[in-house]
Amino acid sequence: MSSPATAPPAPNNLKRVVAASLVGTTIEWYDFFLYGSAAALVFNKLFFPESDPLVGTLLSFLTYAVGFAARPVGALVFGHYGDRLGRKKLLVLSLLMMGGATFAIGLLPTHATIGSAAPVLLTVLRLVQGFALGGEWGGAVLLVSEHGDAKRRGFWASWPQTGAPAGQLLATGVLSALTALLSDSAFGTWGWRIPFLLSGVLVILGLWIRLSVDESPVFKAALAHAAEREATDGRAEKMPLVAVLRHHWRDVLIAMGARMAENISYYVITAFILVYATTSAELSKQTALNAVLVASAVHFAVIPLWGALSDRVGRRPVYLVGAVGVALWMFPFFALIDSRSFGGLLLAVTVGLIFHGAMYAPQAAFFAEMFATRMRYSGASIGAQFSSVAAGAPAPLIATALLADFGTSTPISLYVIAAALLTVLAIACAKETRSRDLADVESGTGRPTAAEAETLPADARTV
Repeated sequence: MSSPATAPPAPNNLKRVVAASLVGTTIEWYDFFLYGSAAALVFNKLFFPESDPLVGTLLSFLTYAVGFAARPVGALVFGHYGDRLGRKKLLVLSLLMMGGATFAIGLLPTHATIGSAAPVLLTVLRLVQGFALGGEWGGAVLLVSEHGDAKRRGFWASWPQTGAPAGQLLATGVLSALTALLSDSAFGTWGWRIPFLLSGVLVILGLWIRLSVDESPVFKAALAHAAEREATDGRAEKMPLVAVLRHHWRDVLIAMGARMAENISYYVITAFILVYATTSAELSKQTALNAVLVASAVHFAVIPLWGALSDRVGRRPVYLVGAVGVALWMFPFFALIDSRSFGGLLLAVTVGLIFHGAMYAPQAAFFAEMFATRMRYSGASIGAQFSSVAAGAPAPLIATALLADFGTSTPISLYVIAAALLTVLAIACAKETRSRDLADVESGTGRPTAAEAETLPADARTV
């Protein structure tokens, strides 16, 4: 008979947890991607009007990158308290912070009104967005992973991952509708504010759903076990961050390497593409937005399929398909865009996102399975978010700079291919985690408890 920690959750409860995580991540990614799209389309003119158009785009992408710099800090803070207090409380806080910052951007005066203070305030709000998102991802995927059972964890944990394309779909859809309905002048004057202000409504919806779910049963069991152990022998647990860096440093490095191709390719395909398609390929903003919109819908649909496949064949094989696929697709990707047709652009972005989904789908379960329960939020968040500083943060900036310097897409393709090689190396060094039961560490099956796991070398632990 299964212990309470390992018993499969009721289907309705699991679905409610998945829905809460998905809605929350969708809103948070909507907020984050909305900024990226606006940075490519209008922020260069509104907040950096004295610069050359391409330099203005670089500066707006620089404020975009600042949000990534704050994500590791968010990962450290939210990871620490998430491992101490629980997943749910921190997820509510991250949603409030992200939504509030996005709503404030919609009210922000531009350079024409308050001068240089405008980009400064924009940067501060972007920092808040990044800090919140740094804590959101780990908590959302862990809440689902720790509610589900090992047999279908890859499938269920992939659903919070669909929040990224769902947020992209929502953000791009709103921007696409506004650019279609409004003139360039109206959109640049006031229309761009509408999608940012809509975030306030979405946050209320997200909070209502997120507050209705229970805390992770695996975490509650681990917390109770740690309290009992401390009361029995007076042995207090170490700080999660200390335990992660001491015993899980190899897993953290693997997670960081695994994210290089996934993170860089995604922002090249969805954010930089808006610059490349409208400048080098001379396509309209509407055409570029529509292509990303349709491709994001396909991306949303394939992520759970890749997640389910990872339950059958393993996390590593599926992840490798995505990394190798992205590398091989980069030159055809830009060649199709250079055809200057909507069909070519759509095919380029769609196939690119399908390969990206093969990395992104198993990532949630893969990272969760690397770490013990009482350090899992910290470990997964640190591994995922610290890599974003070197990967996703500068990706649109580097791609734009390479285009400005060389006037061709070749160095951009090589840049993504190099990232894919790093990811292949990281996955080759990783162990398969598909069969691990996240609750075994607390279930009395003879495997070490979370406190005991902190004293063992990484290779000797089971979770």
